[in-house]
Order: sequence, then C-alpha cells, then structure tokens
Amino acid sequence: MARGFRISIGIILIVLIVGAGAVWLLMRRGFSAREQPTSVEAFFARHLRHLAVPRSERERKNPFPATPEIMAEARAHFADHCATCHANDGSGQTDIGQGLYPKAPDMRQSATQSLSDGELFYIIHNGVRFTGMPAWGHNTPAEDEDSWKLVHFIRHLPQLGREELEEMKKLNPISRHELEEINEINKFLSGGEAPPKPPVKRR
Repeated sequence: MARGFRISIGIILIVLIVGAGAVWLLMRRGFSAREQPTSVEAFFARHLRHLAVPRSERERKNPFPATPEIMAEARAHFADHCATCHANDGSGQTDIGQGLYPKAPDMRQSATQSLSDGELFYIIHNGVRFTGMPAWGHNTPAEDEDSWKLVHFIRHLPQLGREELEEMKKLNPISRHELEEINEINKFLSGGEAPPKPPVKRR
C-alpha cells in the first residue's frame, strides 16, 4: 500500500515538473511557429501520437496491393492534395510546410517510414491535433480507399524517381497568382490588352 502511494506521488511529481517545464518554455519562447520544437517536445509528441493510435488500428494491414495502377492513382492524389505542404518528394520543404509548428516532416526518413501501415492510415484519415495535419477521411475508415493508397505512395517516397517528380509537377495545384498570370497571357494572345508590366524597381 505504502509503495503504491509512493509511486503515485512520484508520477504526480513528474507530471507537475514536466508541466512546469512546458509553461516555462512557453513563456520564454512564446507562441511563435518559426522555431523548431525542442527535442523534449518532439520526444513527447512522438510517444503521445503512438499512444493515441489504438493498437487495433496500428495493426491493420493495407487491403490494397501496390499495383502500378494504384501507385499512379496515389501519386496523382499526393501531388494534388498533399504536396502543397509536404512537397512532391515528401521532404516537407515548402513555404507552408516550413511555416507550420511542428514543421512538416521529411517523410522519407525513419520517423515516418518506421510507422506501421495502420498508423499511417490513421494519421491520414484522422489528422493530428495541434499540428497542421488535417483529417482527410470524409467517410468511414472502411470506405476510405484513398488514404490506404496514399500509404503505399508514402512507402515509395525514398525511391521516387525523376520522371515521377516531373509528372507530379504537372498535377500540382495552381495558385491564384499563377492563374491570373495565365489568364493575362491568354488574353494577350487572343488579341486583348497586353499583360501588365512588372513594376520597375528604383534604386
């Protein structure tokens, strides 16, 4: 009884110390998303994420085979929906990806590749709280075929070829600014007004 009480007190003290440390870090560093999470934050975030995925979900197997057709579909889906944050190659090196807190991970590395298929599916389908990762599963897990197919593509990221990257560039979403430029050029080519000239920089 006394031993159990001491263990409980020890756990409470650890929680209080960790909480106090988190508050101190927050007061010192503020709410800026520009910095990298500390190693302590990353450690706890990884372990909490692991615990947050039910064991039955972690052990789920991908019901789809990695056929060329499925890989092509998943590659196009990734280019259109995921590359804005994660980049076509999964490096996370995009303006949005690097502006998040925590920053978008390099999914080619072991931190992502070591996750089970079930964990990857769960993250894609449900998102991750307190990060920029949204929940992409708009239906039930049993009906979410797209997320399972994306799991195959994420596994393929470390071996992604140059031709695949070139193909994905054609499928990336066009920004509003790029669309306006295309419209101006098309208007000019069809006999309309010339596209506006960029402002001259004065020294």
